[in-house]
Amino acid sequence: MKNLLTITVCLAVILIFIGLMPVHGENEIYDSVLRLHVLANSDSEEDQALKLRVRDAILASSAEIFEGCSTKEKAIEKINSAIPALTQTAKNTISEAGYDYTVRIELSEEEYPTRNYESFCFPSGSYTSLRVLIGEAEGQNWWCVLFPPLCLSAATEKSAAEDAFISVGLTEGQYKVITETDSPTYEVRFKVLETIEGLLGK
Repeated sequence: MKNLLTITVCLAVILIFIGLMPVHGENEIYDSVLRLHVLANSDSEEDQALKLRVRDAILASSAEIFEGCSTKEKAIEKINSAIPALTQTAKNTISEAGYDYTVRIELSEEEYPTRNYESFCFPSGSYTSLRVLIGEAEGQNWWCVLFPPLCLSAATEKSAAEDAFISVGLTEGQYKVITETDSPTYEVRFKVLETIEGLLGK
């Protein structure tokens, strides 16, 4: 009982602390991006290499799929329609590599911790993901932002990436949330949110 009271008090203090911190638009970030999550069959060197081959094939196909998309909703609509074709692309890639693994591609909501990608830092939270599950899908995974096209080589330059995010509705302030990874305010806020999630999950 005493421990429960202590946790309750701590949570109250943390929530007050969060309330005093500026809100930088994390929800808009969740609502504006589509993640790509590729899970390898296993952690063997061969399966991990295959994962990257499948990733490259999916990314190459997605470049054309997202042409003309200016919102996450439109991107989801297009990618959902393209899942059968993407699945076949993944199957062909696996077969050409000499494997007979099954592959499943699906759209789902996933909880992500705070994650860093090159010069970007995405806050923890629930994101829509295109999940590519190869074989048993028990190996290390690979993730990125599929839309806007941060995964694609053409969008990995910071200026191009900024244009991509702004084009789908993020403000400059919200863009800073994911790019100013050395900002103490952002890092503390993300860590506090993760701490709360951890306590509530126990």
